[in-house]
Amino acid sequence: MNQSLFIVWRESVEALLVIGILHAWISQRAERGRSMAFLWGGVALGLLLSAALALIILFAGEWLAGAAGEWFQAALVLLASVLILQMVGWMRRHGRTFKRDLQQAADVHLQRNGGVGLLLLAMLAVGREGSETVVFLYGLGVHKQGAALWQFALGGAAGFALALLTFVALQAGSRLVSWRHFFMFSEVVLLLLGASMLIAGLDRISGQLMALELPEQVYAWFGNALWDTSAGLDDASGLGSVLANFAGYRAMPSLATVAALAGYWLLVVFWLRRSSPAESPCAN
Repeated sequence: MNQSLFIVWRESVEALLVIGILHAWISQRAERGRSMAFLWGGVALGLLLSAALALIILFAGEWLAGAAGEWFQAALVLLASVLILQMVGWMRRHGRTFKRDLQQAADVHLQRNGGVGLLLLAMLAVGREGSETVVFLYGLGVHKQGAALWQFALGGAAGFALALLTFVALQAGSRLVSWRHFFMFSEVVLLLLGASMLIAGLDRISGQLMALELPEQVYAWFGNALWDTSAGLDDASGLGSVLANFAGYRAMPSLATVAALAGYWLLVVFWLRRSSPAESPCAN
């Protein structure tokens, strides 16, 4: 529940930011009424695209049975981990000019294609955020069934409600809640969730590899635990469960798990060093 709440909260705030910037920009133009109609039409189409992607992924997951389904789910989980890393790096590089760039793009689209251009820009911007949310939630929810699925859905609904409140607070310019603080906090949690998704995908791959006829060394890499800390911090309950869900902690990690986590965080350091820290996307 907490994972889905955070993902929907973070992605919804970013989508609301895009809509808010475009709305404010349109409000300063002469033909506000017609442009607003195209803006909200683009928002609606973006949400429809996200819903269509969700249905395609769900149907594909249901259609693929057995080992094929496991590999498909593992691939989606790993894709979600990669998307998180890409998204954090993109926002760090473009956060300073996000508002200005979006307004310039809107101006160009409006001049070249009229209202249809604005509609397409809003559709693509909202569809991007919605598509990321779909992939992230699928990556988090592949293990959810029954009551756990309802808690997962409830977390998503609560995340959207919290996003509305957060956006209002951020737009109000509170000193306690700023865009800079929001992106700094969400960046850290997203990167931790990226590690969790990476290990979840690796667990699924490991389960499939164990059923294949492979050299003994491969089984040792993916199946044998390097150590066991379950007596002090079990990954199935308490704090260990929280760390497992949000950071990929395993009480009995394999060599592949340790190598994947080490490689992930090294890549994070390299990736973020190439990106300058982002300022408030509403600063310009």
